[in-house]
Amino acid sequence: MRFIDSHGHIYREYYEEDFDAVVKRAVAAQVTKIMLPGVTAASMQDIFDAVGRYPQHLFALCGLHPTDIPDEPEADLELLESYLTDPRIVGIGEIGMDLYHDTSRVELQKRVFRQQLTWAVEHKLAVSLHIRSAYAESLEILRDFEGSGLTGILHCFSGGIQEAEWAVRHGFLLGIGGVVTFKNSKLQEIVKAVGLEHLALETDSPFLAPVPYRGTRNESSYIPLIAQKVADLCECSVEKVAEATTANVEKLFPRLVTHSS
Repeated sequence: MRFIDSHGHIYREYYEEDFDAVVKRAVAAQVTKIMLPGVTAASMQDIFDAVGRYPQHLFALCGLHPTDIPDEPEADLELLESYLTDPRIVGIGEIGMDLYHDTSRVELQKRVFRQQLTWAVEHKLAVSLHIRSAYAESLEILRDFEGSGLTGILHCFSGGIQEAEWAVRHGFLLGIGGVVTFKNSKLQEIVKAVGLEHLALETDSPFLAPVPYRGTRNESSYIPLIAQKVADLCECSVEKVAEATTANVEKLFPRLVTHSS
């Protein structure tokens, strides 16, 4: 049995003092692959350093997070685009739109989101999407890419059943993390409705730790707790959850397989 954490910030910024221990605990928990999303151009060096230490277990994504977009993003975008031919990059992310705290930069977010989706199509790389309080705006843009081969994961999925159905129809996976273990989480009904073939597991470490660690720093070794909750909801074994979600992610991000073989 092996798991993939499809979204975890396991690098120096958050795990400077115990980075090695966190990775080793994950591998001991059978979480053998962890995808590290980029959030800024500056974050990529930490990510590459982490991947260099554990190239069989850690895998880099490259992207500009919607809440980290500078007012003049051209230099950052140019640098990030230059990384896309680097063989260490397995996908693009985390990218998207976030209007939860601030709606004043919506047009800037749209422009940068569209640019990075265009990269994904051109380089045939799957994406990790961050969408928060912006599903209508994000889907308006994503619909322009229908038929282009664009695919990926809706990280930390927070939409409703309509958004989930759109994702399923267009080959996207729903990223399921610690929130699914929270009491009365609406995500539980989404999981039951879409089924294992459309799910990816994630932690979003160091954020959103699952029960019973809610409120503490998250880490990839907690993936089996999330998997067990998904197994309970889908009325199947945790082994089946591991097998299905691992296969789902490796299908979308084939470099996870070629880089670790």
